[in-house]
Amino acid sequence: MLPVSTMPPPIENLHAGVAATLRTARALAASGRSVDLTGLDNLVGFLCAQALDLPAAQGRAFQTQLRNIADELDNLHLILIART
Repeated sequence: MLPVSTMPPPIENLHAGVAATLRTARALAASGRSVDLTGLDNLVGFLCAQALDLPAAQGRAFQTQLRNIADELDNLHLILIART
């Protein structure tokens, strides 16, 4: 499997940004602060669209990073649900 650093810079940067946004949102939510998720769906959708444009081998290698994003979204969801 190719490490994420072999990905084209635009998708690598987008992935890093989405991951950082989700970590920040999770930390804020876990501490009881409000979280504005406006536009997150578009950002994740754009990341997925960019992944679809990767050559097959890179796309397969990028699956792990997309699963990590999905896990972060699930964790954030659980925290937000627990707060209600």
